[in-house]
Amino acid sequence: MNKPATIDFATATAIRIPAAAPVQALHDLVPGEARDSLLAVHEVLRSELPTTQLAIYEAGGGSCSVLPPELLRRSKVTVVDIDEDQVRNNSYADEAILGDVQTYRFGRESFDLVICYNVIEHLPQVDAALLNFRDALKRGGLILIGAPNPRSLSGIVTKYSPHWFHVWFYRHIRGIKDAGLPGEPPFPTFFHPLVTLPRLEAFAAANGLEMIYRREVESPRYPEMRRRKPLFASLVDAGAAVLNAVLPRGVDVRRGDYHVILRKR
Repeated sequence: MNKPATIDFATATAIRIPAAAPVQALHDLVPGEARDSLLAVHEVLRSELPTTQLAIYEAGGGSCSVLPPELLRRSKVTVVDIDEDQVRNNSYADEAILGDVQTYRFGRESFDLVICYNVIEHLPQVDAALLNFRDALKRGGLILIGAPNPRSLSGIVTKYSPHWFHVWFYRHIRGIKDAGLPGEPPFPTFFHPLVTLPRLEAFAAANGLEMIYRREVESPRYPEMRRRKPLFASLVDAGAAVLNAVLPRGVDVRRGDYHVILRKR
């Protein structure tokens, strides 16, 4: 198989997000549990990662980074994405590679941090991708995963509804006019069994990865809806409350996302 094409933006665009872009580093998350958790993730990364220049592999790279800007400024970032438009839209990578994160392999112990944010739900071979990430990490290196919870209300709707509905939701509820256009989310969702958090944790433990951060959060779609479409949001909240009442105690179907940090032993 031919080696995927490499697009190097180092001479074409700025490869560092300026200090004035902290909102982009939070993926434009509105105030809520998801934003709070991502800020907590930032603190873990600051405390666990080396204080020298960092080598970072981002598996699937969009137009903004989830890293705090001060970490990004001292990092060499390599992005791999299967979507050519996503690769071209990336504004912060030192090297952007058109390739499949499930099969693309780097040299062993090449990176301090692997970021896989809103990606694993789209992969049919999550196990292969995770093992590639582990092998590419230095000992003690970290994997940051952000993903939707397949067992939540939003996860179930996403899994069993057609893609055109996802595009409609992004355009008319979230207000993202370019949704569904080339290189723009939402992307087709697969939901491999390993996306389910208990299975992900068990797989990680069996393959030399220790989970050092785990938090399930209310999907950011809820505060977005409450702000943009309050009537629609009240109906969704009411439906979620009914489901929570009949499900086992402690279950909250609104917790539609999670953040996980894995450390290589």
